[in-house]
Amino acid sequence: MKLTIVGCTGSFPGPGSPASCYLLTAHDGERQWKIVMDLGSGALGAIQRYTDLEDIDAIFLTHLHPDHCMDLCGLHVAVRWKPGGWGRDRIPVWGPAATADRMATAYGLELDPGMHEEFDFSNWSERQSVQLGPFTVTPYAVNHPVEEAYALRVEVTEPDKDGKAVSRVLTYSGDTDSCTGLEDAARNADLFLCEAAFEEGRDDDIKDVHLTGKRAGQAATAAGARRLLLTHIPVWTSQTKVMAEARPEFAGDVAVAVAGVHYTV
Repeated sequence: MKLTIVGCTGSFPGPGSPASCYLLTAHDGERQWKIVMDLGSGALGAIQRYTDLEDIDAIFLTHLHPDHCMDLCGLHVAVRWKPGGWGRDRIPVWGPAATADRMATAYGLELDPGMHEEFDFSNWSERQSVQLGPFTVTPYAVNHPVEEAYALRVEVTEPDKDGKAVSRVLTYSGDTDSCTGLEDAARNADLFLCEAAFEEGRDDDIKDVHLTGKRAGQAATAAGARRLLLTHIPVWTSQTKVMAEARPEFAGDVAVAVAGVHYTV
């Protein structure tokens, strides 16, 4: 499984990165599959550096803050108005129950049909898995101030070079503060892509919104994750500081996500 960091800046796009968007690629032995986790502000342009839009097999949204979902509006335009027509069926979109209506409202559409002609919307059921090609995606409710917010556990089984089936797990935190749902989602993950938007000492009075590097490290240790990749770091938060906070809390490899970088899981 390959992870491409399309966008990783927290809360709104930064000068070097769009907001949250992550492309996962895996092979089922017959063909390559591509799924997208979140499609935040500014991500739609950047993702075209790494894939044709028509090659996206599905989109999985963690929650409905604009920095995680709003470029679905632009993708709607691409699907609906491409000269000659869209070359595939509707794009499957999994997300909170309000996703379809929220996107229609954001674009100024009537709720019926809204964007249903371009996207095949499905609602998350907490801890109920969705299978697509080699991907099994399971949402875990987490601690963030919206009606529905999820971390995503992505399990992939694909053949190695000898044809033997190999399984890997990537967990993406979405946006959250510390909670058991996050730790359950990241249990024994090969790669834990975890937000660290806050800094210790600066944001101590803000509860139940975001993690610090320290709390991200603690969650990774509690979950038994193997690698920790810090993400969703806003322009006003120091990457150096959140990395320094995480390292004493987590004995495994720690790094900061960088837009345009590819990781093998």
